[in-house]
Amino acid sequence: MRIIIVGGVAAGMSAATRLRRLSEKDEIIVFEKGPFVSFANCGLPYHISKTIKHRSQLIVQTADDLRSRFNIDVRVNSEVTHIDRDNKMISVNHDDQQEKLYYDKLILSLGSSPVIPKIEGLHTQSNVFQLRNIPDLDNIMSHLDESIKTVAVLGAGFIGIEVTENLIKRGFSVNLIERSNQILPNLDIEMAQSITNELIKNDVRINTGTTINKVSRDILYLDNGMSIQADAVIIAAGIRPNSDIAIAAGLKVGPNKGIVVDHDFKTSDSNIYAIGDVISVIHQITEQETLIPLAGPANRHGRQVADAIHGLSIKNKPEIGTSIVKVFSKSAASTGINEKQAKQLGLNYHVTHTFSYHHASYYPGATQVMMKLIFTNTGDIIGAQAVGNEGVDKRIDLLATAIKFRLKVDDLPELELTYAPPFGAAKDPVHISGYVAENIINSRSHNIQYNELENYRRDGYLLIDVRSSQEIRAMGLINGFINIPLEKIRDRINQIPKDTGIIVSCATGQRSYTAERIFINNGFRNVKNLDGAFSLYQLMYPQNIVK
Repeated sequence: MRIIIVGGVAAGMSAATRLRRLSEKDEIIVFEKGPFVSFANCGLPYHISKTIKHRSQLIVQTADDLRSRFNIDVRVNSEVTHIDRDNKMISVNHDDQQEKLYYDKLILSLGSSPVIPKIEGLHTQSNVFQLRNIPDLDNIMSHLDESIKTVAVLGAGFIGIEVTENLIKRGFSVNLIERSNQILPNLDIEMAQSITNELIKNDVRINTGTTINKVSRDILYLDNGMSIQADAVIIAAGIRPNSDIAIAAGLKVGPNKGIVVDHDFKTSDSNIYAIGDVISVIHQITEQETLIPLAGPANRHGRQVADAIHGLSIKNKPEIGTSIVKVFSKSAASTGINEKQAKQLGLNYHVTHTFSYHHASYYPGATQVMMKLIFTNTGDIIGAQAVGNEGVDKRIDLLATAIKFRLKVDDLPELELTYAPPFGAAKDPVHISGYVAENIINSRSHNIQYNELENYRRDGYLLIDVRSSQEIRAMGLINGFINIPLEKIRDRINQIPKDTGIIVSCATGQRSYTAERIFINNGFRNVKNLDGAFSLYQLMYPQNIVK
């Protein structure tokens, strides 16, 4: 059987090598449009700063290696330009020479390409770059010389943020420009704020809610009326699936232009399969078609499509989109859907924010992980986000596993995790999230969000901060709150009428939950806990903190 794979890198090469491990008889041909068939595209930004010192470290396998080790016919600099489904033929352009080949099975691993916005003057400039492959990286590296002082990065998603960090480490001055009202749009705005602060701390100039209208030499004109000087521009404004050739061949695509596949990765043509960034996947939470262009799923697709071709039972399953980004000393990660998506879907959901140490607080080096958990009234976990200096990956990996295998919030405290003071806490941040969520579902606690507080203030609620007076003096107080330390609540509880609406707060929400229970157990019926408490509120509204 002749199996032709169009496109290498993660999905294509995973498919090719798995196919060979399953059978020595198949003829396997891989066509790659560029000069490198197997490279670490996720590592590209880190060569800009020489964190990854040598370009050669980014090349995973060469065409010669794949031929000798796996007996795979790899043809680089070869672009497949046409699919003739009726005759099961493809047309290939190599060095301006056209060739047609027959296939028994065809796998499309076409990947994705950067979105290049239509900006006046952009395409006439020699100092505008993108970063998707090694030739793009070479182009950037050859131009980032002593004459370049300032760089503008258009797009504050993962690639834009990673490029920004590495440009700063290289010594450039960077302007980061993002069309939406926040960086990292996959996160909710309050979770992105810590990363915004980290970028500002490292001298990145951030421009959100705007984009470039016009480029004229080294001046960028933004649609908010500002102008920015930049010796170079790197475009990281999103990606789109490379599905044009599939569309031309009449294959079915989704509304996002991703190729539609079934549980065996078959397209609308039973002899053609598709994998990786180019396909439309079903999101496990929303049950809708979407694009999840990540390396982990792409590698899995490659292995699974090989299994499907050979009749094995592993199937293409819905995905949840788990991702992480490093930003100087912090990391941010997410899985499932965010709160913005939950609102758009009209779901009935709850949200909790918790701040917990990544390992035992008394062991040196403990830092806090800020976690957001999104869950339904029935306890189904539909999303999670985390930001911190250490331990972010571990917690989101745990919650991604919980979501993938449909655990509920009351299952989270049951997770048996490794514990010793240098590694974690007896009550892990994931356990804490589960406890808090369980209390909310069982109506033992009623929380409000940081952006709802003003409404309750206007309605006349009594606002009580239960931190110690020393903490208040050191950190400040949310405007409108009075300070009654937790240890004094019982002494003063008779001074407060039981029909008073009360909002309680502390540093992170744990002590205020205790205060909430004291009030409720003493006959108060309208008591709410400020979710995330002072730590979250002051992150979002520092101007409302009184010192």
